[in-house]
Amino acid sequence: MGRKALIDQGELRRLVREGLSNAELAARFGVSESGVLQAKRAAGLSKPMLDHSRALPWKLDRSHNQSGPATNLRNLSSVAQGRAIPAEKLNTALRWADRLVANGLDISYESGRGFQEVPASAGRSLVETVLSEARGALDAAGHPESNPKD
Repeated sequence: MGRKALIDQGELRRLVREGLSNAELAARFGVSESGVLQAKRAAGLSKPMLDHSRALPWKLDRSHNQSGPATNLRNLSSVAQGRAIPAEKLNTALRWADRLVANGLDISYESGRGFQEVPASAGRSLVETVLSEARGALDAAGHPESNPKD
């Protein structure tokens, strides 16, 4: 049974600021990269994990995980949670969601079949909700894409 390696958090913070990779940190401290990741989390040095369950409330088949709708919903969810994404990905996701909402459409998912555009039900659709949350975060950050182009 191995002993738990001790990683000095102050030293870890200093080395992270210097830009050492996880592999370099692991070698430096004599631990695995997983150990470095655990130490970084414990020291508050890692970004919080994003939760996309509101934007993707389904268990996706592996083959649908990187599809256009899944990617767009995930990107909008990332923005809604305060994460910056590349402008081209943001613009693609916003245009896709704007088109659906403007045409009264929403998205549904069935395992084995994939994503389908469907008429939005009364009230707010999933796509409209995720789009609204993303635009709210963009607006709060003063981002120019927060409001649709006229």
